[in-house]
Amino acid sequence: MPSLKVLLLTGRTLRQGQGKEYGKLSERYWKSVTICEMDPDDLKKLDIKENSPVKISTDYGSVVVRAVKSLRAPHVGRIFVPYGPWASIIVNPKTHGSGMPSLKGIEARIEPAASEEKVMTLPELLQKYYRKE
Repeated sequence: MPSLKVLLLTGRTLRQGQGKEYGKLSERYWKSVTICEMDPDDLKKLDIKENSPVKISTDYGSVVVRAVKSLRAPHVGRIFVPYGPWASIIVNPKTHGSGMPSLKGIEARIEPAASEEKVMTLPELLQKYYRKE
């Protein structure tokens, strides 16, 4: 299966803000933060179509989101994931005294998701990664 080394950037988006107006459990919010904006050339290199599930892995974890073509291309080798519970899985949790994790320039690997991997809903994600034992 093909994969690419990339730099991960995260941040807030307008769609994410609009989705929050409906609540973080709403489908609108979920769809706004479970995406990975990619350069069209990188989509071709991975031989994936828009809205296909992709797996992003870093030293901190891995998560499956939907690949979308970035409207801000060209930026080959750089991906953008809106900040939220899914991005939190793959960023450095250390805040270096600032109270905020590092959100930019994180080395990552992206690949098409395996057939059994899917984009989790927020309740599924919380159950898997944040459940107290």
